Amino acid sequence: MPEPTPPGVLLARGVSRALIGHGFVSVEEFVPTRGLRVDVMGLGPKGELWVIECKSGLADFRADTKWQGYLPWCDRFFWAVDRDFPQDVLPDESGIFVADAYDAEILRMAPQTPLPPARRKVLTRKFAVHAARRLHALRDPEARLSV
Repeated sequence: MPEPTPPGVLLARGVSRALIGHGFVSVEEFVPTRGLRVDVMGLGPKGELWVIECKSGLADFRADTKWQGYLPWCDRFFWAVDRDFPQDVLPDESGIFVADAYDAEILRMAPQTPLPPARRKVLTRKFAVHAARRLHALRDPEARLSV
């Protein structure tokens, strides 16, 4: 019998589906820089980059000590939580998605802090390489994808 899908993975799927409706593409488990791994990175139609951290519960949120380190790597930062999550504990300087495995809705838009152009260029390239490697791995699982 297969293992149940972790709640955070289900939230990420719902967020990724919702981002499509906003004209975004997304990748999960994206590493913007050494030591950081974001749950979902969205790339928008105008080149904007959003980070969405998925929290399966209050304990998961309270254990996250790295989230402020993600702020310099995106134009907007969001939390994705389920409808039962106590949203009043989420920082005001972040956006909120309420999500499930099938969709998500933005309840609070995150404030915009535009990335410097050089960082945006580097992140957009990393995003493209990450997405291409994932696609290649699906098509040809035995391929060596190191660069």
